[in-house]
Amino acid sequence: MQHRIAVVGGDGIGPEVVAEALKVIEAAGAKVAVENFSLGAAHYLATGEVLEEETLAKLRGYDAILLGAIGPAIGSTDVPPGILERGLLLKLRFELDLYINERPFLTLDASSTTTRKQADFVVIRENTEGTYAGEGGFLRRDTPHEVATQGSVNTRMGVERAIRHAFEVASGRPRRHLTLVHKTNVLTYAGDLWARAFASVAKEFPAVATSYNHVDAACIYLVEDPGRYDVIVTDNLFGDILTDLAAAVTQGIGYAASGNLNPARTGPSMFEPVHGAAHDRAGTGGANPYAAIRSAAMMMRFLGEDEVASRVERAIGVLPPSGLDTRKIGDFYAERVS
Repeated sequence: MQHRIAVVGGDGIGPEVVAEALKVIEAAGAKVAVENFSLGAAHYLATGEVLEEETLAKLRGYDAILLGAIGPAIGSTDVPPGILERGLLLKLRFELDLYINERPFLTLDASSTTTRKQADFVVIRENTEGTYAGEGGFLRRDTPHEVATQGSVNTRMGVERAIRHAFEVASGRPRRHLTLVHKTNVLTYAGDLWARAFASVAKEFPAVATSYNHVDAACIYLVEDPGRYDVIVTDNLFGDILTDLAAAVTQGIGYAASGNLNPARTGPSMFEPVHGAAHDRAGTGGANPYAAIRSAAMMMRFLGEDEVASRVERAIGVLPPSGLDTRKIGDFYAERVS
């Protein structure tokens, strides 16, 4: 079966790592029809456009979106903060109802990590609510008495569907364990909703063991022993922070993949490496395409291509030999899957 994939290479190293990801999944047997979309910092600077409604409507017609990286070079002031984040990335999440952000973490070589410990876990982050929903504003702006508020929006539907997805993921893993991470002792309204929804959904999954950690404690545990976790579910802001830490204590940000999922399949899901555009590495061969390759494997599994996904996952279960450039890393994994 051929799948129609919208590819947003984006900025910096984005197009390079996406090219290697596509090469690897095609070597594994994926049949994809690709259309490239020019979006990101470079596109904004050239056209003044971020994400036009016409482009968004076209993206809705694809089976999935594969994104490389978005953003200007570090230190650049050409693109105002928030323009791409809210106008492109968050807009895609909200408009396509990508309410799950799923990020798997795997230690390939414990001796090369900060913790020196093995880990294999998944973080499920609620992806369309919380402090990222955009509720808030200014009062008496640019005066000595300025007030800025940034609310956290948590609906029962949004919280519960994220938690249910996390239980489904945990039920399919050998350890069958799910940890809720929040700050219920201080965030007594949002935290209470999350805790009650978690306890309610847990009754539907009696085979899954559960636990709770405050988010600050979870940070400590990730640093001390990330292998203690199997699946974590948390809100949008905590998930954003925890997954960067999770990448740092496992194999590194260059190995962190993600899927922005619409499990209801009312629109295409979007898959992307967690790392940024790394403009300084663009064109040097110094970009690591691993995270993009794993993101593409997640995409194929979500599209029902389990054999293709399994071939890629088996292939990327080892680190590539040192000294390989971007293209040769892609070649290394493409040879392993074929």
